[in-house]
Amino acid sequence: MTNLVPRDSLFQDLFDFRRDFDQIFNRFLSWPSTQEERTLVTGFAPAVESFIDKDDKKFHCHVMLPGVEPKDVNIQVQGNTLTISGERRDVRETKEADYHHREITYGSFQRSLYLPEGVDKDRLSAEYRNGMLEITAPISAAALPKKIEIKALPLSKHATA
Repeated sequence: MTNLVPRDSLFQDLFDFRRDFDQIFNRFLSWPSTQEERTLVTGFAPAVESFIDKDDKKFHCHVMLPGVEPKDVNIQVQGNTLTISGERRDVRETKEADYHHREITYGSFQRSLYLPEGVDKDRLSAEYRNGMLEITAPISAAALPKKIEIKALPLSKHATA
């Protein structure tokens, strides 16, 4: 019976697998070991929280941007996606320093969020205060969750027996 897979192809596939596995393993071993190195590799990604205030009937989005100038932030809406982008710049004049500890990251960032149904995208507003960007927009009452009352029915004769 003839082989369906040529012998050379089988060995080449095994060698390719071994090479790929070695590359993955080496990347794992060279993963940054200190918090400082991990911070520099991952880059700057501001923390975001968003919620709907049912009483106020508003969508709120808070973005932590300490050290970022408001002029360096861009807010865009396309469809149902809110995108916040910008850059935290290193304002120190000396780039070469002998750091003892370094966790602050600099550079460009971009965060995208899906806006919930009913958010009035044309009336989005943004305020920057003490390193916190707050984006708000009214939300239609029809889009707010509605509480449905559960009616308790009397026990039937069969259930009591």
